[in-house]
Amino acid sequence: MTNKERYKILCEQEGDKIPIFLQYWWMETVCQGKQWDVVLVEKNNTIVAALPHLIGTRFGMRYVLQPQLTQYNGIWYREQEYATENKRLEFEKWAATAAIEQLEKLNLAYYDQNFSPQITNWLPFYWKGFEQTTRYTYRINDFSDMQKVFDDFDRNFRQKPLLKVENSFSVDWNISPTEFYNLHKAYWQSRGQQDLISEQLAINVCSRALERKQGFIAGLRDDKGELIVAKFIIYDSNCAHSLMSAFKPGGHPKGALPLLFWEIFKHISDKTKSFDFEGSMDEGIEYSYRLYGARQTPYFKITKANSKLFLLLKTIKERM
Repeated sequence: MTNKERYKILCEQEGDKIPIFLQYWWMETVCQGKQWDVVLVEKNNTIVAALPHLIGTRFGMRYVLQPQLTQYNGIWYREQEYATENKRLEFEKWAATAAIEQLEKLNLAYYDQNFSPQITNWLPFYWKGFEQTTRYTYRINDFSDMQKVFDDFDRNFRQKPLLKVENSFSVDWNISPTEFYNLHKAYWQSRGQQDLISEQLAINVCSRALERKQGFIAGLRDDKGELIVAKFIIYDSNCAHSLMSAFKPGGHPKGALPLLFWEIFKHISDKTKSFDFEGSMDEGIEYSYRLYGARQTPYFKITKANSKLFLLLKTIKERM
């Protein structure tokens, strides 16, 4: 049995204890047509840690990078009780080191993965020559009191803009992946930019999440039935993620997006514990997420360049 076959069984057994972006079904979907694998660490014939990863080849060299539409990958540790904090750190050092030793056998020219915010200890990777950059996302962590969630919205959202459009649009929870993607693509075309996400990937991911009842597409329609703004959300019992957006070319009323987010928050409040806005490090986008009362949440970008040539060629390509 291959590691991937064993990992599929593990994900079925552990369920939401493994974050959605690390799940077997997710990796199969976003890596379709590409190669992915998983490092497994065992103790007493039990898998206690895993590290799924996308494997690519560029310039004749192998590398690991984040799959598209995947905010986090990185290492996962099996939930367990620790007698002391020292025991937890001791286990993480042992398990991470075992995973790193397997990664090293892949002869990677470059490694680059974002770890889930749940991973707060990257020292075992530091000790093995990896580097870390702290990045930030924004999260709403508690939906137990929806009035407080609404009150935490910036007053510029809570007052005139949101209330002004509340009766101007209807919420549609049954938007097809194709209609969503067409609006998404049209928006980028209207800005003279190329959509970096292919139609096949976007529709496959949306369709698979909807099929598993771990995602939905929600949008606002005007009185003519025209779709104005839409969001594709994925979720498990621990966290929902705002994965893709679509906007009507030419803009939308000021309060439309806050209204849609508010409807989404109400919709998921009994389905998950938190909501992740998926970044961003962009100054303008970061500001807009803060307006929803979201908490700044750090996560680690872990990298290692084993080939200076690969890093140079990668840098040149990114700047072209």
